[in-house]
Amino acid sequence: MKQIGLLFSLLLLLVVTACSSYNGINGSVGALAALGSEPKATTASLPNPNKALDFSASQLQTIYLAGGCFWGVEAYMSRIYGVSDVVSGYANGTGANPTYEDVVRGDRGFAETVKVSYDPARVSLADLLTDYFKVIDPTSVNKQGNDRGIQYRTGIYYDREQDLPVIKAAVEAVQKQYDKPVVTEVKTLDNYYLAEEYHQDYLEKNPYGYCHIDLNILKDQVVHIDPAKYPKPSEEELKQKLTKEQYQVAVKNDTEHAFSNAYWDNFDPGLYVDVATGEPLFSSADKYDAGCGWPSFTKPIVPEVVKEKEDNSYGLKRTEVRSRAGDIHLGHVFDDGPADKGGKRYCINSASIRFVPLADMDKAGYGDLIQTVK
Repeated sequence: MKQIGLLFSLLLLLVVTACSSYNGINGSVGALAALGSEPKATTASLPNPNKALDFSASQLQTIYLAGGCFWGVEAYMSRIYGVSDVVSGYANGTGANPTYEDVVRGDRGFAETVKVSYDPARVSLADLLTDYFKVIDPTSVNKQGNDRGIQYRTGIYYDREQDLPVIKAAVEAVQKQYDKPVVTEVKTLDNYYLAEEYHQDYLEKNPYGYCHIDLNILKDQVVHIDPAKYPKPSEEELKQKLTKEQYQVAVKNDTEHAFSNAYWDNFDPGLYVDVATGEPLFSSADKYDAGCGWPSFTKPIVPEVVKEKEDNSYGLKRTEVRSRAGDIHLGHVFDDGPADKGGKRYCINSASIRFVPLADMDKAGYGDLIQTVK
């Protein structure tokens, strides 16, 4: 009886943890393996940067993506900046209102597909497709990860004819990366039906559930800061825009007093930007108390936003830090920072930066950098 009970327990685990109870031997083994070791990244450990964004005034567009088990695709795409909503469903099959059991039989030809609603002002379709192709094998026929069956084919289904050239260009670019032909479908959306409620936000509700996608890739999203968006004001404009102290420090290379400046003891979540141009420079996630009386950071948001220059003033040999777009004096960088964070201490004048609280970042135009703060 104990052996029978153990066998029943194992079978039950296979059913509740795999994306499909019809996956076969390989899918079941993959599900059990996932139980034996904690995933490197889960939805619980990866905050969604879109949760803090306001999409009420956005002119949203949609694209439908099939990439294997929709649990993982939904969790992944929902965390791409600029995506308002992702839901799981069944696309481009025959008949109406399929159930999950109908789909896994495969005889009706539906594909597990997510509907992605996105704000084109925040993320382009081309960038979305680039992110999509990062997590699928576009040369695999009816198989992604451990999941096999026609419902697990890859496909891009569109409902706007003007999207087709963008999709074709994306597929052509991906084909250059493979010797085998890309088999990802590109078709108009014929039909789409929402999956059952228990499939929606599955990995949000079950962070350690089965997922064929390595969500660690979300940690490697490249931060792009375009200096062209932050033109340097003229000298006269700077005199009008900045306070006397800000002008003296940022433009005239002065230094403010320690322990009596605006941000030395501010540890609220948010962004620090160039006081002259607004270019993002530092994140609160990298700020620490160095005990020096000035705002201290282990690193800039990306290395490119600051410039380093040898400074031999006052008989000292130091490295000055200046902003990229505004070319204003920020402070100095030293090699006495936390060793486990790279060993750098960016000692920055409060007068040269402006703090944007996390709650205001989207409204202020810095929504794409929310993930650097959390």
